[in-house]
Amino acid sequence: MAVKYLLFTFYFAALSALLFGAFLLAFLFRPPLQEPQRVEVKVERGEPLSAIVQRLKDHGVISNERLFSFWARLWGLDKKIHWGLYRFELPLPPRQVLDQMQLGKGVFHRVTVPEGLTVRETAELLEKVALANKERFLAEAAKSELLSVVGLEARGIEGYLFPNTYYFTPFATERDIVIAMVEQFRASFNSRLEERAREMGLDVHQAVTLASLIEKETGIDEERPLISAVFHNRLRARIPLQSDPTVIYGMKRFSGTLTRKDLRNPTPYNTYRIPGLPPGPICSPGLASLRAALQPARVPYLYFVSRNDGSNVFSVSLAEHNRAVRMYQSGKRGRAGG
Repeated sequence: MAVKYLLFTFYFAALSALLFGAFLLAFLFRPPLQEPQRVEVKVERGEPLSAIVQRLKDHGVISNERLFSFWARLWGLDKKIHWGLYRFELPLPPRQVLDQMQLGKGVFHRVTVPEGLTVRETAELLEKVALANKERFLAEAAKSELLSVVGLEARGIEGYLFPNTYYFTPFATERDIVIAMVEQFRASFNSRLEERAREMGLDVHQAVTLASLIEKETGIDEERPLISAVFHNRLRARIPLQSDPTVIYGMKRFSGTLTRKDLRNPTPYNTYRIPGLPPGPICSPGLASLRAALQPARVPYLYFVSRNDGSNVFSVSLAEHNRAVRMYQSGKRGRAGG
């Protein structure tokens, strides 16, 4: 009799487990019966699963919060839910809801930050696309505590907001954006480039500074190693770099035309007056300019001048350079070094 009771109990438990499993699978993989609709649910950073599940229930995304929580905890998925803003096209199976949040497939705003922007120009761009407040972004980027977090306390943020296409949630803070852009710089300026910089006698800050000059002097990829060669050759020969973009960066206001008076202005960024590199980057260079700064072309050029079509003419001697200036910059002031 006892054996029959035990067998009955075993079969009953097995049948119950089987039925519960079937019920759970039906719940997870079949969408609830409801009218098609779009629902947005916000998940805060560090929010407990219970609060997330209740919000999903309140918005009609799931029908049974207990089964949803059970499945999430059973497989340890409750700790893998990403914070963010999620848009659900209902009806949707609960398993797909969980997959979407586990993979972080939320609502993101896409923004492309081009090469050559200053910190202020980056802030203006982010404000234009409604991702950040310009003044808050600039204030955050200047905080010593944040600079310390990203390892730039002695350098400042200029040059390190890496140009790239980013995807931010609508409620990403200015701090989140600054950190993400600096982290992208760290990922791009890898150990191989750091080692190359050391081989050339440059630290990372000097390499980024040189790359920022190259970024501002040309938009043609093929010319970047040539511009780099001019600057490296001038640095070795102890000739001032004479880069107009550095002069402009050091000015409080720029009318659009550089004058001889501007070139005599003794700012730390006036490379007509100071020897060597300026004290820091003048913009955020892209990867092509960073590589060019560390891989200059093997050419003897000391001069270049714009053709006024985006490209430059490169010269070895001053006489050759002056002829190019007369040809392409007639009536304009030609630059000796950049």
